[in-house]
Amino acid sequence: MTQTIDRFRSSTLGWALGTLLGWGTLLLCLVGVGLIILLVKWIANLAVTYELTQDRLILHKGIFVKSIDEIELYRIKDVRIDFTLINQLSGIGTITITSSDETTRDAPLVIRDVSQAQARREKLRELVNAARLARGVREIDMVQEGLTG
Repeated sequence: MTQTIDRFRSSTLGWALGTLLGWGTLLLCLVGVGLIILLVKWIANLAVTYELTQDRLILHKGIFVKSIDEIELYRIKDVRIDFTLINQLSGIGTITITSSDETTRDAPLVIRDVSQAQARREKLRELVNAARLARGVREIDMVQEGLTG
């Protein structure tokens, strides 16, 4: 079994302090409603854990009924990071992964409210390149230009 390099979840505290919706929820805590929203967000974040190894990104989903899904790193085509000004101040970001894996066939994998998002993205990119080199895989984009009907 390969060694785990990084294991993380979306950050509930980062979401609360790093998004406008989080700040609004904190204000609602003054009247009690925000505590319910924070609890729901915390449980949702608790339900998914991301594990990064030398050759896979593994998604552990569920609390009572669990499932495990894997993306082979050599299949990852793009790793993007987005963050607002408030996200930057609180040190969180959203990582979006596009790959040729079945996991991301219909839509990219979006990991929200990730603490240390920039460092995690760079580590993921390094591991993707290493996995491609180890397997001798190259990424080739096929684009058909100039076709008119």
